[in-house]
Amino acid sequence: MDATAWMPKWQKELRSFKGIKSTFILEGNVSDEYPLFEKQGEQYTLTGFFPLNEIITTVFDSEETEGHYEFQYCDPVFGFSGKMNAELIRLYEKKAAERQERSKMFSIMDKLDHFRDTKIIRNSQIILTSMTNKVERQDGTAKSFVNVIEYASRFLASPDGIDTDEATFFLNLLYASNSAIRANKFINTMILIVNKLDDIPAWFFVNNPNVRTITISNPDRATRNAYVEQNYKIFENSASSESSKIQSKFVDLTEGMKLLELSELRRLYDKSNVAPEEIADVVAIYKYGLKENKWAQVKYKMDRLDGDMHNLIKRRVKGQDEALCRIVRVIKRAVVGLSGLQHSSNTKPKGILFLAGPTGTGKTEAVKAVTELLFEDEKTLLRFDMSEYTAEHSDQKLFGAPPGYAGYGSGGQLTNAVKNSPFSVLLFDEIEKAHPSIMDKFLQILEDGRMTDGQGKTVYFTETLIFFTSNVGVSEEIVHPATGKVMGRENIISPDEPYDVIQEKIEEAMKRHFKPEVINRIGENIVVFSYIDKESSEEIAKSQIESINSNLLKNNKIEINMSDGAYVFLFDLCWQKKTRSNGGRGIGNIIEEMYINPLAEYLFDNNCKENDVITVNTGDGKFVFAS
Repeated sequence: MDATAWMPKWQKELRSFKGIKSTFILEGNVSDEYPLFEKQGEQYTLTGFFPLNEIITTVFDSEETEGHYEFQYCDPVFGFSGKMNAELIRLYEKKAAERQERSKMFSIMDKLDHFRDTKIIRNSQIILTSMTNKVERQDGTAKSFVNVIEYASRFLASPDGIDTDEATFFLNLLYASNSAIRANKFINTMILIVNKLDDIPAWFFVNNPNVRTITISNPDRATRNAYVEQNYKIFENSASSESSKIQSKFVDLTEGMKLLELSELRRLYDKSNVAPEEIADVVAIYKYGLKENKWAQVKYKMDRLDGDMHNLIKRRVKGQDEALCRIVRVIKRAVVGLSGLQHSSNTKPKGILFLAGPTGTGKTEAVKAVTELLFEDEKTLLRFDMSEYTAEHSDQKLFGAPPGYAGYGSGGQLTNAVKNSPFSVLLFDEIEKAHPSIMDKFLQILEDGRMTDGQGKTVYFTETLIFFTSNVGVSEEIVHPATGKVMGRENIISPDEPYDVIQEKIEEAMKRHFKPEVINRIGENIVVFSYIDKESSEEIAKSQIESINSNLLKNNKIEINMSDGAYVFLFDLCWQKKTRSNGGRGIGNIIEEMYINPLAEYLFDNNCKENDVITVNTGDGKFVFAS
């Protein structure tokens, strides 16, 4: 079968532009193994998996160009490896002698600046010589050179502050790129291998038509599947009817992994001594360092709840029945393992929920209740207040700083937390306040369930349940018409509006605020919370009063008796439009102002002590306390 259809894009690109471009920059997954394709007749066939240098050699030394190219490999540690072309060395020495003669005409300072005989400059001059001269062999024929510069970004300490030798090194390469000798369909070629394009000076490649940048991605599903078929013989021993299903699921679970990681995974499987049907547990050990599946434990716990999940969450979140129903539906899907099955991989997070709506309506409280329900302790919730990540480089706090930047060694707050607790609930509170670059990073997590941190390590989010909360669409800024200065905010939705109207306004506002890619990945999992209704308002108010009075009795041995009239007065206060606009938080503020503060004054002024009994009534628009 012709393998061209699933040949990696980067290899196709390299084959297409060899002999056309003088310079290639290969970035990305450059330290792996790769499928090697060789042409047999009119078709390409897969012959195995090999390091990058062998792929490069095969691409340039293919059937139509076989024997025409000579390869040189240079790296910052060992310099040139292998036997050097004798004619090239003689030509380089001749050119070096000419440079020395010309240097006598310059000042001493010029000699120091431009003709330093350091290893790094000498290497670049050999490459320059091979790129800009026709080097003949003893038989009179000529070869084109392919200079493979490995770890090219490590020839300098930092792309932002290079010294004279480093600048001279890349300046020689730039001249070599722009002046490469062409001969018919052949051209002297340089291939720079880097981790990231911005690891080398931008002036080397920006607006340089001779340079082609090619990104090597992690192996796709077809490549991983071919690697598994060639190197994992374990599936051949399992029942034929189940073998393909097990292999297919295994290939899905390794989404984002390099082939070298698949090789390590096979060795880990060999040590584990388990049946092929249990290889998913080995993948979990490789990803997370443990075999324990907390979601299986959650399923056992949910079975014992006998479908009472909704009511358990409702004890803590009042008046949001429709929103809670949608949350429970996603949780059940996550627990039974049906999340993301409509997608091509099984690596998406367990569940993704976007909770939107007015402040104080129970969004964050709902997430805490879910965490407690699933993992028995709301403190296990990994919560991130996104108002702390508004600056341009805030993403480094979450995902880790890149090499050379402050904080590189400590990693990212989010990636570290998920590495330590792979089975967890994540809450990103008020996500609309985060810098836009952070939401761009989240796209990969939402789609693939993984993220590469600043240290280059892959962190898996496959076993996490992710919540976002947002107040987008609830209020808007008040801008002074003359000065343009922001004067404050005002609500654009009212507690008196029906739920479906509020829902439509908020969803439309979210579509305007967030990129379409974000909305598409969240899908139908946008859950809109409405304003609290009157019954729920009274429940919340009564619950808070009872909690205050109970704590006072427990801690101070002072009993509080609320009259029916006091409760009616309290409920009326909590149903005022201003209070309703702030939800449960507004109720708490009213209780603090109208009840807790005057009660504290009464206890202090009247020197109340243990076993005192205080009654609460109303009068003159306030609570009245009496012993």
